[in-house]
Amino acid sequence: MENDAGSLSVILDGVLWFFTNIGLAGYNLFYAITHTSLWLDWSNKESIMRFVYYGGSVEFFFVVFTTFLIVFAFGVWRNTFMWGCVRVLEGFANTLGRFFAWAGLLMVLQQIVIVFMQRIFTRPDISIGFGIPLQFDISWFAEELKLYNAMVVCLCMSYTFVQGGHVRVDLVYSAVKFRTKRVIDMFGALFFMMPVAVLIWMYGWFFLWRHLIVPNPSASDGLDRLLSKSRALRWNVETIGFSPNGFNGYFLFKILLCAFTAMLFLQAISMFFRSYLEWKEGPESEAKYLDRDTLGDGEEAYEGTH
Repeated sequence: MENDAGSLSVILDGVLWFFTNIGLAGYNLFYAITHTSLWLDWSNKESIMRFVYYGGSVEFFFVVFTTFLIVFAFGVWRNTFMWGCVRVLEGFANTLGRFFAWAGLLMVLQQIVIVFMQRIFTRPDISIGFGIPLQFDISWFAEELKLYNAMVVCLCMSYTFVQGGHVRVDLVYSAVKFRTKRVIDMFGALFFMMPVAVLIWMYGWFFLWRHLIVPNPSASDGLDRLLSKSRALRWNVETIGFSPNGFNGYFLFKILLCAFTAMLFLQAISMFFRSYLEWKEGPESEAKYLDRDTLGDGEEAYEGTH
């Protein structure tokens, strides 16, 4: 009996903690907006540590989660509002993806230049610009190619999702009814995409800052602990390459990881909203407002799942 009572107490405490944080989300957001100097004034070392803490904090999670709940509740009441959210989120993913997809072409062109400079002109470096040019060893430009590849992977992921370009392992999905598919999509967005995005964000956020400042922040550090560390804070941006003259901006990959995670979470919200609306409105709403690329008339056979 005592064990049962203890378990019930733990569950009740957890439920109370959950709803308390939802209730405080509005206050935390309002306080952050009205006191931006506490976390955006980076001339103050404590502000930097507050920014680091709140970026991976429980408070930030519940602000985002509560905002999602409020937007969804309002969208249930006004479907046109939710469709607007879907169009904005998918439009953002498409715009960003179409822009950064050009990094693939840039990667190819730069590789061609590297081959020409090495094999034909036998130059050890590449100089770009006039006056005071940008000059790096060829190995620097060769390693930088990985950055373009990372930009395509991280920033075009949501775009590819909207375009239906990701590989789907389909064992049951194609055989079920339309509304059952939408339920599966909602479940996947809510219980797979969002939790995974949160976990990657928690690791990626502190992974990024451990390569930007010292003393190194930790996900287990509370705000008071980080504020005490701020007295010894200094910038220590990672600039070490894999080779002596290689690419030295590897902290950019950590930034891309965080950007990828944020876009994954936004795409999960967009997928959940679209799936709910299509489930509610029926098959006639399938692909409503969906902006997908096309190869033009007569090219349908080459458009795959599009």
